[in-house]
Amino acid sequence: MAEDEARDEGEFEIIARIFAPLARETGALDLKDDAAVLMVSEGHELVVTCDTLVEGVHFLNDDPPRSIGHKALAVNLSDLTAKGARGYVYTLSLALPQGTGTYWLEEFAAGLGDVQAQTDISLIGGDTTATPGPPTITITALGLVSHQHAVMRLGAKPGDRLYVSGTIGDAYLGLRLLREPKLAETWGLTDEDVAFLVDRYRRPGLNSRLAILIRNFAQASIDVSDGLVGDIEKLCRVSHVGASIETARVPFSDAGMKVLAREPGLLPVLITAGDDYGVVAAVSEKSGPGFESEAEAAGAVFSMLGTVTEASEGVRAVDAKGQAITLKVKGFSHF
Repeated sequence: MAEDEARDEGEFEIIARIFAPLARETGALDLKDDAAVLMVSEGHELVVTCDTLVEGVHFLNDDPPRSIGHKALAVNLSDLTAKGARGYVYTLSLALPQGTGTYWLEEFAAGLGDVQAQTDISLIGGDTTATPGPPTITITALGLVSHQHAVMRLGAKPGDRLYVSGTIGDAYLGLRLLREPKLAETWGLTDEDVAFLVDRYRRPGLNSRLAILIRNFAQASIDVSDGLVGDIEKLCRVSHVGASIETARVPFSDAGMKVLAREPGLLPVLITAGDDYGVVAAVSEKSGPGFESEAEAAGAVFSMLGTVTEASEGVRAVDAKGQAITLKVKGFSHF
């Protein structure tokens, strides 16, 4: 469809053609109504989370729309996973500049569809509107968890082990490379390394197997969206504890290790930068071996990176000798 033809489509035609195929839940009513009617299975609770992504803050204006769709939904699923919940349904609100063409919408919806195919979550409704400002995407995701089994930030205790899923700092490096492509040569990265890091920024990873591990073993958990150290501090604040983060144990990708070999001073930045979208879990020392065994069997990569301490000790990042590392900031701040 040509761009001019795309602009002739109205809101209802766009919804029916592009977004209704994503509405697989019966209660979504094919997106033909102003609300959805959901039947939640007995014995489960709803976990609700909401994230807004704004161009220039959470994604770049030349990012592929398919990757924007993926990221918009994936960051919400990261919150659900940290609660031990599986994705159920979501709503989508789009505020887009006048003249946004069908191609952008189709590719954006394809990104949502990529995530749905991996997680079984389904679109149930939302809103679209024009804006004079930058494109803004808001998703509210609902997840299901067995009654009284949701894992909160509250619950970590001194002596618990701290684990994190995946690797840290890749998204920050990917964003830096998009803004400063010449850094690839400075950091000694291959084209494959660059593609990997950029993809980690644009398409946060998905692993539906993490939720059951969190639900079965974690005392407390949080998703890593605003920086590893800062998000651990948020968990500790709610649980009234401290934490010791051993930087020598923090997991970095092969590409990330190449960068650190060339520029070791980036370590404090990587452990405080945002957009990783892994999960930090506080697991009791007694349950630690079982957690590690179950994670390995499920193909989920978790690394132990420290321990929960008394609140009086605060949240510290320490080097291999146990010396505290000075951090200018501990995480991304929205304001």
